[in-house]
Amino acid sequence: MKTPPQIFCSRSWRSFDNNHPTFRTTVVLIFSFLLLLGLFVRIGWVKPPIYWRGKAMAEHRSNLYRPSNATCPPHFRWIHEDLRPWRNKGITKKMVEGARKTANFKVIIVDGRVYVEKYKGSIQTRDLFTMWGILQLARWYPGKLPDLELMFDCDDRPVVRSKDFSGPLADPPPLFRYCSDDSSLDIVFPDWSFWGWAEINIKPWRKVLEDIKEGNKRTKWKERVPFAYWKGNPHVDPSRGDLLKCNLTQHQNWDTLLYPQDWDKESKEGYKQSNLEDQCTHRYKIYIEGWAWSVSEKYIMSCDSMTLYVKPRFFDFFIRGMLPLEHFWPINDRSKCSSLKFAVEWGNNHTNQAQAIGEDGSKYLQENVKMELVYDYMFHLLNEYSKLLKFRPSVPAGAVELRPETMIAAANGLHKKFMEDSLEKSRSKFEPCNLAPNDPTVLREFEDKKLNALKKVEIWENERKGN
Repeated sequence: MKTPPQIFCSRSWRSFDNNHPTFRTTVVLIFSFLLLLGLFVRIGWVKPPIYWRGKAMAEHRSNLYRPSNATCPPHFRWIHEDLRPWRNKGITKKMVEGARKTANFKVIIVDGRVYVEKYKGSIQTRDLFTMWGILQLARWYPGKLPDLELMFDCDDRPVVRSKDFSGPLADPPPLFRYCSDDSSLDIVFPDWSFWGWAEINIKPWRKVLEDIKEGNKRTKWKERVPFAYWKGNPHVDPSRGDLLKCNLTQHQNWDTLLYPQDWDKESKEGYKQSNLEDQCTHRYKIYIEGWAWSVSEKYIMSCDSMTLYVKPRFFDFFIRGMLPLEHFWPINDRSKCSSLKFAVEWGNNHTNQAQAIGEDGSKYLQENVKMELVYDYMFHLLNEYSKLLKFRPSVPAGAVELRPETMIAAANGLHKKFMEDSLEKSRSKFEPCNLAPNDPTVLREFEDKKLNALKKVEIWENERKGN
């Protein structure tokens, strides 16, 4: 009985011995040559001439490699600023452990494997889906994550106050969370809802972004309701309660339509009135913070509507790359009603400009905060953070390794479904975008541009009041 190599080669050797290659032998040799050539091209040993590839293949290869040369979006520059407090001295094990006081869990990455040491529960399943998101990053870029240890706090407001860690001897604890503010040192990280918010039936971001994009097509911008729309929980912060004073009444018209959101009622009714893609029907949508920054921000700003952005105290990871009058319209938080009315009137008198602001804001989300670039932000943040560590990360005895099959098996209902839907089933085809080097001048110029836009709107509003 012949072995596979003997079966493959026997006729060919007899043919060569007779100096008369058969047609079958010739085909086999040509096929083998092309197979080997294809392998050499694939691994980079041979570079094929362009005429082999044709226009379609050339364009495909161009598209395939272009993302690896792409510069990261503007908001990535703030990674350097967030890590600035530790740039000179680095981060010691003691500093990391100093953040344990408020942390919900510690993440340890060693040899590309993700471990967690949990300290306390979080609101709903924020902690679970944040861990899940970091695990998906490891699957998206397998073998590329650096060894590290970090503390994560899933609560809303930042807690590492700058004033408590001033001076050359200060050792602020590096603490990751979803938002921060100008007087805090907390390190900003993408929030849990990018992988789904099961408690209120918000699907993973990749799917939501597709749905909203389709929802935007249903109603042309100039055919949308020419008022400012908001729907949310007014009880989480006094500022939101104050917003409701701007609602339409028999005695006052602020050009707004404001609706309190009752999540308990929505839950009982199956969330039929809460589909995000069905809420892109107004020319203007209002964003206002809750107890801290609000998850609603990215959904509101994806709608092609001009976002009326009430002056915030907090920031998440992507808003720092967006500009007033370019991606949103700023609203004065001390005179919300008159500021909202002015914005709506300006927009209805300048529909082309208002539409452009709304669509450019949405475009920023669609192009720069798509899931692939959310992973890139996470990758670069963790990579830059790891460079500052002055110790060798190690897995503590009480840590548990995160495994997708284990986490999915332990979940139920929407939690399970959203994990399955957001599971990264294959690695990224591209390298991460190129992170721009630290350049404080660029950030100062950006901040100056932002302040100039804010002042311009303030002047316009004051001129209107003077008339």
